[in-house]
Amino acid sequence: MSEMILPEIRAQIEASIAAKQAVLTDQALLAQVAALAARCHASLEAGGKIIFAGNGGSFADSQHLSAEFTSRLRFDRAPLPSLALGTNSSSMSAIGNDYGYDQVFARELQVIATPKDIFIGLTTSGSSPNLVAAVEVAQRFGIPTVIWTGATGGKLRGVVECFHMPSSDTARIQECHMLLGHILCGLVEAACFPQEHERWRQR
Repeated sequence: MSEMILPEIRAQIEASIAAKQAVLTDQALLAQVAALAARCHASLEAGGKIIFAGNGGSFADSQHLSAEFTSRLRFDRAPLPSLALGTNSSSMSAIGNDYGYDQVFARELQVIATPKDIFIGLTTSGSSPNLVAAVEVAQRFGIPTVIWTGATGGKLRGVVECFHMPSSDTARIQECHMLLGHILCGLVEAACFPQEHERWRQR
């Protein structure tokens, strides 16, 4: 049995490595990440916050990345303002019941976000209806927004700035989201706390 499974395990790992190698050589994508880090730093310095949203695995990833800001990533420091939409289950169920699931992020974003914030939506397809609705609200209220998606970008391609992961496989896209998410958090953390970062780097 293991002899049959091991090649599949290796194939999946190789596919993950290949996706990350594609990210590594995508200069436009890397430039987007660098620019977003600078924008997030400026947002936080201006009193804003970093807002994430996603469905399913991307919902968990949104909470994970938000926690890296509010807790810590590499070293002890003050918390950075961040949240993931949809984490209030009573609010989500009420909005879903009263207005439809398509509105669960848009309605929260409308009341929680300001133009000082940065909204980062994670959607492997680029077509999740509740992310599409959230982008519409963000654009209406002037909330800076980027969408992390897969190779095609789906319905949101051309509508908003998209970070295209070089894959069409859901698992690979999500793995790249988390890789770049950790890099983003690390860059912002270093920019916000340069002295603490330097001490951590030299430890």
